[in-house]
Amino acid sequence: MTAPLTPPTPPHDDSPHQVWQAPPPAGAPGMGLYEQDGPGMKKEVLEAVVIAIAVALGGVLFGLLWWWLAPHVPLVGDAVDKSWVVYIKDTEGEQAAGVDGTFTLLGLAFGLVSAIVVFALRRRGGVPLVVALGLGGLLGSLLAWRLGVWLGPTSDVIAHAKEVGKGVTFPAPLKLGAKGALLAWPLAASLVHLGLTALFGPRDPELYPQGPAPKDGYGAPLA
Repeated sequence: MTAPLTPPTPPHDDSPHQVWQAPPPAGAPGMGLYEQDGPGMKKEVLEAVVIAIAVALGGVLFGLLWWWLAPHVPLVGDAVDKSWVVYIKDTEGEQAAGVDGTFTLLGLAFGLVSAIVVFALRRRGGVPLVVALGLGGLLGSLLAWRLGVWLGPTSDVIAHAKEVGKGVTFPAPLKLGAKGALLAWPLAASLVHLGLTALFGPRDPELYPQGPAPKDGYGAPLA
């Protein structure tokens, strides 16, 4: 008779080179990095909303500065056949271009300052933050534009000409001819913040940190 066939016993390797390790817990170095990668999306969106509102409110100061610094376009009124006409006194003047240029330069300055302040307060950056800077800058530019027009001379130039008298120079209403100047603030803020984040922002940690340096049989590190 023959002995019953039994499966061979797998070899048992008790060598010290075979080490079984339990998986590292969540949050350990090299694992769970996505759980620690900055605040949650809800918190980022909330911060972005607050930043957008704060940046947009800067449009009040922007509008005041534009109203104060922008050059005035001189107008003159005249009565012809008992009807009033208004024309530009200096047809070759560059005051109208200066109004647009002042708005554009102020927009660039406000974009630079807002980007630096936001980066100093929150260095980590992120897409919601850049969107908040762009949206807040656009809203601030719109607010500054409307505020400057409201604070400036009246838009009823005929009534203004009658009030000051025939042949008397008076300033034209504050007007933004180049509407593209409204984008100076949001573009400058977004680009400057992206540049600051790329140059001075924190770096993401390595997903798989390097292990200890290999050693030879005597425990000395290999070259």
